[in-house]
Amino acid sequence: MAARRWQIPIVLVGQTERIEPELNKHDLTGTEITIHQASEVVGMHDSASDAVRKKRDSSVRIAFELVKSGAADAVVSAGNSGATMAAGMFVLKRIKGIDRPAIATVVPNLSDQTVILDVGGNVDCKPQHLAQFALMGQVYASQMLGKQKPRVGLLSNGEEESKGNELTRETHCLLKNAPFNYLGYIEGRDIYNGNIDVVVCDGFVGNVVLKVSEGLAEAMSRMLRSEFKSRFLSKVGYLLAKPALSAFRRKIDYAEYGGAPLLGIEGTGVICHGSSSPRAIMNAVHMSFEYERREVNRQLVNSLSTLSGCLQPEAVLPVSSQSDLLSCKGGQN
Repeated sequence: MAARRWQIPIVLVGQTERIEPELNKHDLTGTEITIHQASEVVGMHDSASDAVRKKRDSSVRIAFELVKSGAADAVVSAGNSGATMAAGMFVLKRIKGIDRPAIATVVPNLSDQTVILDVGGNVDCKPQHLAQFALMGQVYASQMLGKQKPRVGLLSNGEEESKGNELTRETHCLLKNAPFNYLGYIEGRDIYNGNIDVVVCDGFVGNVVLKVSEGLAEAMSRMLRSEFKSRFLSKVGYLLAKPALSAFRRKIDYAEYGGAPLLGIEGTGVICHGSSSPRAIMNAVHMSFEYERREVNRQLVNSLSTLSGCLQPEAVLPVSSQSDLLSCKGGQN
């Protein structure tokens, strides 16, 4: 679908004897699709380290090797997300100045879209990691979503500076020096009300937010269907509201957003949901194509070069109390 709609060349990496029969079921006229052999498979329960070190001929590792060699430009994977992230870091390495790559995702809000990161790549983070996530998120929102001056917020349990935990407090002090539009603490409701463009959190919190959002969207759709089927007048109302409901369903469907880009590696990688539909994979391929075309990584490197160390851990002292936090001026007290 992606190859036909946008004329994107596709390399399918995996076991040729399994891929060819499936590929032969389709009309490939006008498409550029090839197969690259990889004998090993990384299962969903395999550890990330095993995928990189022990399974050297796994499809996910070989895919990133193709990018490294210049034979491909981007990797799209709906497989083991930890293995995909590990392979991307091991083969392509991190962008200089980024300690930990982050998985970002885009969700709809009342006015447009919101970027959330990290959503599962790093469950234990330090303040400088979250600060780097903020930088990567604002670059992504600017280059991929067209935000002129992305509003960046740090997810916490309240907007007041006295809220949060040690990690968020120290990160907040660090981000006060940031050369972008940092608005401070935000709450969970701000993710969807359109008041923020980039939501920053650690991977543990971000993954919970993502899974709750997916579950809520599915539950809302099922409850609406159940209500419309319960009474005759509801069925009539459904017929009248069907176009609006279809538009709403598309807006909350993760398939419309493709996959989650892996930000911070020297290349392009997109991680997809394990149960991705064909449309989701198509949109993920297109996302990776646009990521490369818009040179998001080059913009990120340029932004990193202008920071002059203000997002580094030595720029902030540990915050041990509320009084320390309130006396923090621009990351130094």
